[in-house]
Amino acid sequence: MQIVKYTPFANSSFDDFPAGLRVFQDSVARLLSEPNTRPWTPAVDVFENENELVLKADLPEVDPKEVSIEVENSTLTLKGSRKFENSQSGSSYHRIERSYGSFIRAFSLPDTVDTEKVKADYKQGVLTITLAKKEVAKPRTIPVEITN
Repeated sequence: MQIVKYTPFANSSFDDFPAGLRVFQDSVARLLSEPNTRPWTPAVDVFENENELVLKADLPEVDPKEVSIEVENSTLTLKGSRKFENSQSGSSYHRIERSYGSFIRAFSLPDTVDTEKVKADYKQGVLTITLAKKEVAKPRTIPVEITN
């Protein structure tokens, strides 16, 4: 039986594997560099204090009118989009690294959150969503009586 070398990239420009790999990487990079096709997910911090649960989402250059916040069945859903605007007429981009397009994030909420009391504030590209805790969930101090 004759041994035949298997070369998966044996067609046209993929004859030299390292060069073929570069061509593949460049093709994928170009595909993903299109501003409307690259997926985008904003970064979100979630923390809580004694009275509330807070989510902070980084949404630079996102119009607040393009953002939707929904609370249903103990799930908070954040939807929106950031549009790519080529305002540089007569110019061409050399590199586009920021992502554009629609996004959606969903967060499970604990039972301790009052879903009827939700506030949202958008300031300097940061969306802050504040959810109040139910009265039963707030910590309370119970005095202990000492008897002799």
